[in-house]
Amino acid sequence: MKNVTVYTSSTCPHCTSAKEYLNEKGVDFTEKNVTTDSTARKELIQKGYMGVPVIIVDGEEMVGFDKNRLEELL
Repeated sequence: MKNVTVYTSSTCPHCTSAKEYLNEKGVDFTEKNVTTDSTARKELIQKGYMGVPVIIVDGEEMVGFDKNRLEELL
């Protein structure tokens, strides 16, 4: 089982698409909403990202929702 974390915001349509895709695939993931969670926002900034979604699969970081790339990582 892969360790998957998704950094999201409350108003991000690509974040919603990414979460729906992972749910459809039956992939367990941890969601960190940078809108409501200041710790998650700080973590994301420390990683050097300002936008969401950022999807991390077993330490491999991906910015945005690219279904093909995510499929490869999973």
